[in-house]
Amino acid sequence: MIIDSHQHFWNYEPKKHEWIDDSMKVIRRDFLPEELQKLYKENSIDGCVAVQADQTLRETNFLIQLSEDYDFIKGIVGWVDLRSNAVEQDLERYTHFKSVKGFRHVVQGEPDPNFVLRPDFTKGIFALHKYNFTYDILVFPHQLGSVLELVSLFGNQKFVIDHIAKPYIKDGFFDGWALLMKEIAKHENVYCKMSGMITEADFNTWTPEQIHPYMDVVLEAFGPERVMYGSDWPVCLVAGNYGQVKGLVTDFISKLSPDEQAVIMGKNAVDFYNLK
Repeated sequence: MIIDSHQHFWNYEPKKHEWIDDSMKVIRRDFLPEELQKLYKENSIDGCVAVQADQTLRETNFLIQLSEDYDFIKGIVGWVDLRSNAVEQDLERYTHFKSVKGFRHVVQGEPDPNFVLRPDFTKGIFALHKYNFTYDILVFPHQLGSVLELVSLFGNQKFVIDHIAKPYIKDGFFDGWALLMKEIAKHENVYCKMSGMITEADFNTWTPEQIHPYMDVVLEAFGPERVMYGSDWPVCLVAGNYGQVKGLVTDFISKLSPDEQAVIMGKNAVDFYNLK
């Protein structure tokens, strides 16, 4: 199977989605499964993992409902307040929904550079392992130091870095990001999504050649067995179309063996998220 390991759905609301600024106005509308289903047929995608875009339990429940209505949604990454005293009750409740595979917090939006290391947050990460849930790491490069410490503390927790940690491709900054990604990759419980890359470059002038050095670091550091394809649809639409996003990855990995290509394009997501 070819699995898109990272995409979103929403009913657009200006206040809730205020992060969609004027430079991204093309995605100021609803994005729902019927539209994505057509794109998947055109691009030979078999299924996906839907990831939260709003930090509410309502969002998690919204994604659960969509997964029950559309079988191509193989799993979801929802949101719970990992700092809440009620986190274990929330996680226990979500174990009863087979589509719920893991959770995410929008750490990139947190001003505290050590947010993921605070005791109230690490308590929630500890609870994730207890209930066999994964955790998606959404950060900017300046937060990777704390991510390295986090994954060192929780060697048995399944982590995946979203969007290759959003390197500053547009500005050409590379070395600091690359150094920390290589260190993080030494922890074999950490995977990485080749997703969200074209939106870190210039929306209008990006080329695959600008992005390839960043992809090289990820592939070399994590190896084909811990990298997974993701589109970041519909956010990707501010800088390209679905075919371009998929092609960026498939063209890049075409130098690998057929088996290695297959694990990146699907099997790793199936194994990591336990998609059945």
